[in-house]
Amino acid sequence: MHGLPVSKLDLAHTDGDTVERQTALNSPTFSRNSSSGANGKKRNLSAVGFIASPESPEDGVDELRCDVVQEPEYIPCKRCDRLSLDCKIDANFRRIGKRHKNAEMEKELSELRAQLSQQASPTILQHPMKSSASTSASPKVPQIPSSIDQYIGSQEAVASLMDLKSGVEGGSYLRGPNGGLLPSRRLEGVILAQDRIRHLFLNFFRYYHPFLPFLEPDKTPDEYYAASPLLFWVIVAVAARRYEPDPTLFTSLAAPVSRLLWATLESVPQSYFVVKALCIVCTWPTPISSTSADPTFMLSGMMMQIAKQIGLHRPSHAQDFTKFKVELREEELKDRVRTWATCNVVAQRVATGYGQPPISYYDWTLGPHSSNESSFQLPEESEARLLIERFCDKVTQTLYSKYADPVGLPNDTERSTLMKLLMSNLQELEARLTTRTNPTSVSTLYLRAAELHLSLSTFFDSPTSEDYKFHLMQLWMSTTSFLETASGDNVSAGFQIHHATNYILQMIIAAGFSLLKLLNSFFANHVDLDYGKKLFRRAIWMIRTISISANDLPSRLAEVLAQLWNSGGAGSRIPKRSNEVVDSSLQLKVRCRMSMSLVYDSVWRWREEFQAKGKGNLESAVSNPTNLNSAAESTASSTIAEPTFAPPAMLSDGNVFGENTNEVFDPLSWTLDGYLDFPFVNYPEATGIT
Repeated sequence: MHGLPVSKLDLAHTDGDTVERQTALNSPTFSRNSSSGANGKKRNLSAVGFIASPESPEDGVDELRCDVVQEPEYIPCKRCDRLSLDCKIDANFRRIGKRHKNAEMEKELSELRAQLSQQASPTILQHPMKSSASTSASPKVPQIPSSIDQYIGSQEAVASLMDLKSGVEGGSYLRGPNGGLLPSRRLEGVILAQDRIRHLFLNFFRYYHPFLPFLEPDKTPDEYYAASPLLFWVIVAVAARRYEPDPTLFTSLAAPVSRLLWATLESVPQSYFVVKALCIVCTWPTPISSTSADPTFMLSGMMMQIAKQIGLHRPSHAQDFTKFKVELREEELKDRVRTWATCNVVAQRVATGYGQPPISYYDWTLGPHSSNESSFQLPEESEARLLIERFCDKVTQTLYSKYADPVGLPNDTERSTLMKLLMSNLQELEARLTTRTNPTSVSTLYLRAAELHLSLSTFFDSPTSEDYKFHLMQLWMSTTSFLETASGDNVSAGFQIHHATNYILQMIIAAGFSLLKLLNSFFANHVDLDYGKKLFRRAIWMIRTISISANDLPSRLAEVLAQLWNSGGAGSRIPKRSNEVVDSSLQLKVRCRMSMSLVYDSVWRWREEFQAKGKGNLESAVSNPTNLNSAAESTASSTIAEPTFAPPAMLSDGNVFGENTNEVFDPLSWTLDGYLDFPFVNYPEATGIT
């Protein structure tokens, strides 16, 4: 440390120096509770090195004073000599009194506050949108001022960062190009100025929030940070997934936000706002390359458990779940009801998308209520999403949870009857939503996903069942309807597919594998083959569009789809015969992942066909994506816009949630990674059935 004698303050001293000082602190002579020494004289020691200030008497501290002799002959001080230290004095050293130093710091702080007040009015510019339709259909998004772009993320900005502890934890300042100070937020090594934070929040509420509308757009970023730093940084991270002003921001934030998440979850009890953060994390998880390292299903369970632990399922009786007195205003009660509904919606989507039993909890709080219980009435859009997911729960409980079957599946006769009943319920739900709530395009997309979730159970039908072809036609219609809705004119519809949730991605993948199966089987003779090929190519494009990291799971599964498509005939009709052959090619060997069994089964088949022959290296294949064979595909591609953005570089380890040292069995990722063999089951061929 410059300006101080090494014999007193050199921080490079050995541990013995540190121990001596600590011993002095703990000794009776230098007790913090005593204002005088053994000789009764008052002592005043500085905070570092116990050097007395000029204003303070130094009697009684001879054992710590520097008694070095410089002239006529340099004699080291006794302390350095005793500790065998190199005793020398910095030529620039001068003593500064503690009071004088504090006065200078207070003066500097006042100057900094004055500079900060001059920067209180930020410049906001209109964000140049890519198309006029997008600009007219959506609110204007401000662009980061160019002055901020000059110092955000630069080494100079990091060097000039000043933590001024102005009463808000995490509050800090960046020195701008003109020398002024601007407020910012910091998470580990990531520093964001307030203007950039506001821009990210606006992006989140414009592009992502429509998929999960439960937060309050009118609240400021500072209000969200005050409520929960985790919620604040989760919003920022999701908004950074496709942040054009700084494409590397999401990669920089992924690991710090993950560490903040797990550090926050260690605390007990949890905050109500942490539940909100988990809702967002489970909706837009951090990209991974292996599902065995995916904690989303586990986090959704924690989300539900924390929500019940703090009493969100009984919002009007919050007092029963805390030792402190709780008095909720009506707006707070409504927000808790909306958050509890969102927890169930998210939990249901996670369960459906991962092919797992649902952990949702639909109780009285989420049931229909009379007009005099306005606090429990959900906003129309939230109610629509909740009703759709309750239907998905009904599908799962009805078609995949039979107690008497080891897999939970009803027999063919029961399934046919149940399918008709559930399809009727779906039609009633759609009519109800259209009449009562006028659902948005996003709600319509979720409704089509629920219909696909129902129809995918057709893959469990036996080819000999009476309604087999009828159910296949329903599956075809559900698949094409969902893909058309997902890939429609999304800008004018209010959403863009590359901002879609993980659940929508999972359903697009399932729809792609559904088309792959149907268009390469006897069923291809009964549908518009060219139309199906066009939709399949569109599904591949959407999956690759949603991918945000090189070699992440969407890009790998898109490659699996493309390879299977080319190897399976790229969609072709079976030659006409007098008696049509109905075979078992549409049957599944993986049968325990509910409606997602199709996806897991298809990946197993890909491994048998490609990896067993040494052609299954996805890492290299993803870098050079497979082109789909077929002239029809090439023609169809001219009508489909390709992505205009490049995904950021892959995360350093492919898994920011920690090292995967104890993987559980997961057929999807283990197959993609080439670890296991699957015990295939042989099904008898069913021929001659019309």
